[in-house]
Amino acid sequence: MRTLQFREAVCEAMSEEMRKDESIFLMGEEVAEYNGAYKASKGMLDEFGPKRVIDTPISELGFAGIAIGSTMTGNRPIVEYMTFNFSLVGIDQIINNAAKIRQMSGGQFKCPIVFRGPTGSAGQLAATHSQAFENWFANTPGLKVIVPSNPYDAKGLLKSAIRDDDPVIFMESEQMYGDKGEVPEGEYTIPIGLADVKREGNDVTVVSFGKIIKEAYKAAELLSSEGIDCEIIDLRTVRPMDHKTIINSVKKTNRLVILEEAWPFGNVSTEITFQVQSQAFDYLDAPIEKINTADTPAPYSPVLLQEWLPSSNDVVNAVKKVLYK
Repeated sequence: MRTLQFREAVCEAMSEEMRKDESIFLMGEEVAEYNGAYKASKGMLDEFGPKRVIDTPISELGFAGIAIGSTMTGNRPIVEYMTFNFSLVGIDQIINNAAKIRQMSGGQFKCPIVFRGPTGSAGQLAATHSQAFENWFANTPGLKVIVPSNPYDAKGLLKSAIRDDDPVIFMESEQMYGDKGEVPEGEYTIPIGLADVKREGNDVTVVSFGKIIKEAYKAAELLSSEGIDCEIIDLRTVRPMDHKTIINSVKKTNRLVILEEAWPFGNVSTEITFQVQSQAFDYLDAPIEKINTADTPAPYSPVLLQEWLPSSNDVVNAVKKVLYK
């Protein structure tokens, strides 16, 4: 099996779907002439031309509205945000139009659109460029929210997102675009709403998603040297959420730690905690632990940023806490 970078997997998914369906087009800042801010659309302008790979002005509200409107005439746009921090400028279009068109039109209109781009922190980008909005979008009925953590999942899930008849928020990471992983040559998709057990274990369940899951893998290796066996679940899709996979794992391990790169108040971890305690309370042998960023805006200082972000040491400590060690 060949090895691709995350950005190459994203590009391949978009290109394969665009070859099959002329109603699909890509638009966003620097996606065409510059090959994408993170080179995730490299070569696509040359193949598909300026009518299907479209550079936009720095006007997120405007081009989000144009893309949503185009779905009503039979198109299936992909909108790239240079960062989801910039999506806040266009969030009215996403929340009040894309997510609600199907219901408000009595089913007369679908909104098959993908909004994609990086989320979360990416080094020294400071307070206004380091935010995770997965829980914001997941709080909106009508939106599906996907956060892949590796090239294989990214390609399979993006193809599914492009084919979906509902609006999908597809969240990546600047710090993952260079990550490499095995990706099949042939056609494949991954169903939206299905979590994946990345590492099987018996002592504790660790649930995470996106780039921060790497800290869970590091922690699992450290803990294995002490005889502690972690099961790691990659959520992959935040909404719809795969409660069943999590619940089944907790019934086996009896302990749960959730790792999420987001502020601690009202986040995805909180929803998982509620679902597990309501559906599997009698299986829990310890209170659920959730690990998040500090409850402050992201700092610019690299020393402070390291303290602000969850780490493998945080996971190790949380696992030992639920194991009473």
